[in-house]
Amino acid sequence: MTDIEIRTFTADDADAVLSVILPIQREEFGIDITADEQPDLRVIPDFYQSGKGQFWVAVKDGAIVGTVGLKDIGNNQAALRKMFVSAAVRGREHGVAALLLDRLLAHARDAGLTDIFLGTTDKFVAAHRFYEKNGFSEIAKSALPRSFPLMAVDSKFYRYKVG
Repeated sequence: MTDIEIRTFTADDADAVLSVILPIQREEFGIDITADEQPDLRVIPDFYQSGKGQFWVAVKDGAIVGTVGLKDIGNNQAALRKMFVSAAVRGREHGVAALLLDRLLAHARDAGLTDIFLGTTDKFVAAHRFYEKNGFSEIAKSALPRSFPLMAVDSKFYRYKVG
């Protein structure tokens, strides 16, 4: 296990967060999406760090190598978004995704959340396995709460019962 720090996002992290997320979306997975098409990434404090939400970064050797956001969608429910880990530190031996998810779930319990929903694309097969292994159950799009923030690329949906 490498030396990874998980901490909450600060305004100084904005550019580094984009430099982790965009190459994964665009180059690794061929998703034609820009920063402008993800306005939440320009206003992380307002979008994620309000209500019972939060946004975390994983840091290794002073550089951000992972991200995850929790968006409060009301009714003690939240949406997990923007979980990305740089290719160089992916996998069980590094544990970055697990550390990010552990921090998010601990926060969700402490905040009194009951459900966490997420949407993902069919292309993120390894992510599907990760979520399923960590207690998320696949659900139909129709089972999402009305307040869930759908992304155009979302085609697969999951729910996690907190508690």
